[in-house]
Amino acid sequence: MARYEVNNCSIQTLLSWIQSGEVAIPEIQRPFVWDSTKVRDLIDSLYAGFPVGFIVIWKNPDIRLKDGSISQGRKILIDGQQRLTALQAAIVGDPVLNSSYKRKHIKIAFHPLEERFEVANSAIAKDSSWIQDIAPFYVGGFDSLSFVLEYCDKNQLAITTRTAVNAAISRLQQIQNNNIGVIELSPQLDISQVTEIFIRINSRGVVLSQADFAMSKIASDERFDGNTIRKTVDYFCHLKQKPGDYEAICDIDRDFTASEDFARLRWIIDEHEDIYEPDYADVLRVAFTFRFLRGRISELVSLLSGRDFEARDFLDHVAEQSFASLREGVQAFVSRTNFQRYLMIVKSTGIISPSLIRSQNVLNFGYALFLLLRDKGTPAAIIEKIVRRWIVLCILTGRYSGSPESKFDYDIKRFHDNDPMDFLEQTEAGELSDAFWELTLVTRLKTSVANSPMFQLFLMAQVKMGDYGFLSEQIDVKSLIEQRGDIHHIFPKKYLQKCGIRDSRKYNQVANYVYTQSEINIEIRDQAPKDYMHKVLEQCSGGAVQYGGINSLDKLRANLQSHCIPEGFETMDIADYENFLEHRRQLMAAKIRSYYQSLR
Repeated sequence: MARYEVNNCSIQTLLSWIQSGEVAIPEIQRPFVWDSTKVRDLIDSLYAGFPVGFIVIWKNPDIRLKDGSISQGRKILIDGQQRLTALQAAIVGDPVLNSSYKRKHIKIAFHPLEERFEVANSAIAKDSSWIQDIAPFYVGGFDSLSFVLEYCDKNQLAITTRTAVNAAISRLQQIQNNNIGVIELSPQLDISQVTEIFIRINSRGVVLSQADFAMSKIASDERFDGNTIRKTVDYFCHLKQKPGDYEAICDIDRDFTASEDFARLRWIIDEHEDIYEPDYADVLRVAFTFRFLRGRISELVSLLSGRDFEARDFLDHVAEQSFASLREGVQAFVSRTNFQRYLMIVKSTGIISPSLIRSQNVLNFGYALFLLLRDKGTPAAIIEKIVRRWIVLCILTGRYSGSPESKFDYDIKRFHDNDPMDFLEQTEAGELSDAFWELTLVTRLKTSVANSPMFQLFLMAQVKMGDYGFLSEQIDVKSLIEQRGDIHHIFPKKYLQKCGIRDSRKYNQVANYVYTQSEINIEIRDQAPKDYMHKVLEQCSGGAVQYGGINSLDKLRANLQSHCIPEGFETMDIADYENFLEHRRQLMAAKIRSYYQSLR
């Protein structure tokens, strides 16, 4: 089987394919990411006769309809969208959307005597030697001879110069006849093969994800509301991050923004929580995992194409059902009730800042699990317990690090087919043994990476338990994280360096970190623990307060314990540093274990 064909097509032909719908640009309503100078450079390259790369098209498979007839699959543009959109802007004169969802025209100016292109601007507009916009030259019936005569008269050019102007204009018009290489991928290829071919033939090294291919498939659909799904996903994600673009989106897409689908997601412009900032790949993954009980996005592409895995054929009713299920999943995702209730569960784990969660896939599966359990009719209190513990378990074990799809597939099926609490407890028994808590977790805390998931879990435990900052009487760890308080070295970095420890991996150990107020951090400076703790002990015995306001031994003892500071710390110096780190790792691991058990 031929995996692809390579042909040459004129720019005029490609643009006509797009205008007729023969080739679908799946994200035509999404913002144009090129700046205007890149459009200018593309036109200049075409004028000079330089190659501008390949366009990659993937033909949808032909689908067998209920009456036995065959529906011809459309061609989907999967690489080259920016170039073709640039050509539509410069040659056809179509406006493009900028990053704020506002339409703008990109006018490319041309100087026929210098044969030079520029982005049109106010200075060029005042110079009659420049042609302000090349788009009119490609309109049928354009009278180039009359234009040349008028241009030469306006610029008082000699008759002998008219030949050069006319040649430049003719060459400019010939751009639409230039050929671009078109690689058409076979509809029989599966998504992994398409991905491999794309990577190998793409000279720019840009790698499209399987979610990109899925979005292309969704947006190119005209029969099963695929573009409605795409817009719901796209606008939800965009407005989550840029709510100020709401009016612009309403202006450029009035039909959709007046629909019930858009009404379901309008609330997102008032949602300011930034812990979970999903992009379109996250929305697709959650919706697909929840509704289809599958984890491999490649299977979504096949199902949306109508693939019947048992019959090994492409069937119309399979595509229709798949689009309907995906739409239900997306609507569940963008539901205000679902999204905000899920965020409340996430925050109840102690994740009160995006800095405390590195794995987007943990949050993605957590949301899919939340939606599944709601769909199964699980009581709300049980949903909270299961989802909360599962999120933390996955962070502890790194369950979805690397490639998560096989784990997503396995886990969602087990939660669906079994009693969810039973599956959770079986997983806990297998993954979180005494050996994990007492050995594995302690070892994982031996790291210098401040955003290590294990240190983040320790901070989550402190947030959950309401701990105050190191040596703070009133300011809690939660407030310090939210207000970007200081991560302080318990054995100060400058002190360790003065004592000969120059390796940052040694003095930057997470077991040497605590959150504290800036003023406390500044006051401690480069003192040994025994020196600054001596002053803290003095203030707890009636002396002048220098560090954070703690003025009793009981409060001090409680504060040190909440930060897992080993006993005897108040007399430690450089000779105790390594033992301090090891002992504190054990105490931190024990605190994380206690925290996890409190989530039950």
